[in-house]
Amino acid sequence: MSGTSADGINVALVEIGGEQSPRTKLLGHAEYRYPPKVRAAVLAAMNAEHARVADLARLSFLLGELYANAVEATERRFRLKADLVGCHGQTLYHQGAPQMFLGRKIAATWQSGEAAILAARLGVPVVSDFRPADMAAGGKGAPLVPYLDYLLFRDPKIGRIVQNIGGIANLTAIPAGAVAEHVVAFDTGPGNMVIDAVTAALFGRPFDRGGKLAASGTVLNSVLQQILRSKFFRAKPPKTAGREEFGREFVREFLRRCGRARKQDVIATATALTARSIADAVRRFVLSRSGRKHPFQEMILSGGGARNATLVAMLSEQFAPFGLQLRFSDEFGLPSEAKEAVAFAVLAYETWHHRPSNLPSATGAKRPAVLGKISYA
Repeated sequence: MSGTSADGINVALVEIGGEQSPRTKLLGHAEYRYPPKVRAAVLAAMNAEHARVADLARLSFLLGELYANAVEATERRFRLKADLVGCHGQTLYHQGAPQMFLGRKIAATWQSGEAAILAARLGVPVVSDFRPADMAAGGKGAPLVPYLDYLLFRDPKIGRIVQNIGGIANLTAIPAGAVAEHVVAFDTGPGNMVIDAVTAALFGRPFDRGGKLAASGTVLNSVLQQILRSKFFRAKPPKTAGREEFGREFVREFLRRCGRARKQDVIATATALTARSIADAVRRFVLSRSGRKHPFQEMILSGGGARNATLVAMLSEQFAPFGLQLRFSDEFGLPSEAKEAVAFAVLAYETWHHRPSNLPSATGAKRPAVLGKISYA
């Protein structure tokens, strides 16, 4: 997995079994940073107004080589050999809602990273390009990780909201005793993406380690309130987001609104944007739908944002009135940084067995769909 933060490649080695409901066991995981020039090329290609076709083609094949290197290195480290690989690829563009293009309304997505390279290098089949099948069925192509959330975190007595905070933040709300059709899932807004970009712009650091910069700042509430009134946050699910919504242009406008405020205050405000947008989404689109008081007891955090102590403290403050206990996916045997890679291992397993693995209640698809394309060795 390589996510919208575009900071590197996460590899998970997962033992999977079972027919009706896959059982998973994480055997090992590792993370590999993109070389700086590769990360710069990926970020430049994301949602780009202009790009050379030759460079995009070369980038796709280069990413295929880097993914293969990452899998091989992880196999050597844990002395294991994969039978099947699921590769999400690097999202360069995602537009889940149809827009006019050459006289037709078209939805589109593009994940770069040539899977044939992985299959040839690793000698096993590779499942890739998961999102288009859901979009062809009328869905937004995202979020797809809720399938794993439902498998791992459903409970007959405990209602849980599983909140992943990667580049983009997304939630999966699983009522107690829920069947798949009852699951609500959608992107809540920026996760680490805006925090990272603002930290890089103001401090020259790739991210705010542990939230220490944010902890030394004061939130600019007037700026925060203005931004939270924007269209994305008010839109009802299903909805999905990416750099198209919260990338370069958004960060430029965010910094303009912050004006000459202290740098630490700007980082604190970016962090509060993630926390408040998550809390607002839960209040508006999850708790208000249930018709019952406090239908959820736990919020389970995962993703890189779960390592940001200031962000976690802000979330804890936001959810205290609702009686939601904050927990971490690590407590369930799933390290935060490995979760999305595990998810695409499971999706690949389901595709290999010809089974659908989208949740139409999450993506808005008209029907379940078998996801992905298979490249053979």
